[in-house]
Amino acid sequence: MVQREDLLREQVTDVELKPGMTLDELIDAYGEIYGFMAGHLRRAIEILSRCLRDADLRVLSFTANIVATGVRGILAQLIREKLFNLVVTTCGTIDHDVARGLGYNYYKGYFEADDKMLRELEIHRLGNIYIPVENYGEPIEKFTHRVLSDLAGRKKRWAVYEVLWEMGARINDKHSILRAAYEAKTPVIVPGFVDGAFGTAVFTFTQLNRDFAIDIMLDEELLADRFFRAKKAAALLIGGGISKHHSIWWAQFRGGFDCAVYVTTAVEYDGSLSGAQPREAISWGKIKPSGEHVVVYGDATILLPLIAYGLLRSLRWGSG
Repeated sequence: MVQREDLLREQVTDVELKPGMTLDELIDAYGEIYGFMAGHLRRAIEILSRCLRDADLRVLSFTANIVATGVRGILAQLIREKLFNLVVTTCGTIDHDVARGLGYNYYKGYFEADDKMLRELEIHRLGNIYIPVENYGEPIEKFTHRVLSDLAGRKKRWAVYEVLWEMGARINDKHSILRAAYEAKTPVIVPGFVDGAFGTAVFTFTQLNRDFAIDIMLDEELLADRFFRAKKAAALLIGGGISKHHSIWWAQFRGGFDCAVYVTTAVEYDGSLSGAQPREAISWGKIKPSGEHVVVYGDATILLPLIAYGLLRSLRWGSG
């Protein structure tokens, strides 16, 4: 039976801010603030810092929306620094990364914009990010067709992650996720690769090149190999949807992740996968009953820079 004194071990500590306070000090302060997501944020950094150190499978999963923001550079950095060695994401990640990697700019805007006006001005709105129409679909299609034309002369059957490495090799941008993945030889798995401009470009290319095929089962073979061989598996899962589910789906075939951190704004009461907590994943065998896990609720564009900084500090910069 749990004793009262077992539950009353650590006191909440008041925190004060001071001039010149460093980011290191701020992150440490979250552990003292503790309530309500502050403690979860600190715990997320602690769990991942421990698990990533000796995990041979380190999964980074995220949805494409954040790639339209400046967080794109942080995601690329985490891949380039090899904190993670497998990426699972959505098709929009390819689209945004290619467009921005080729120099097509995105702009700061407003959630409250008049969308009818934006439509007339030929500006797409992604939250409070503005994307000129000419900077999105067509440049991605042309680039994809060029790459696929090159690849078709080498072999007729490609995995999606192989195509993405080839695209990354042709992007000269240090903030590119695909470039970082190519350099680190980190596979980028996109189970819903047809759901975006890239997928449509693949479709239109194959209509004129019927003997060329992208075989997503080759990506599944890679996932099977990575998950079945893994001695220890850790994951940072940002957002929900297919990228989150595909990551934890494959984890169940090895008994689950050994540790996992979720970053989300979704709630669980509607039964959605996006809002499902790690304790639900345990029931499916997607996270081990003994595995460490925590959910951090909030906007990934605020939380990810803090988590990433904490991990880089601990695992690459030799402090913390």
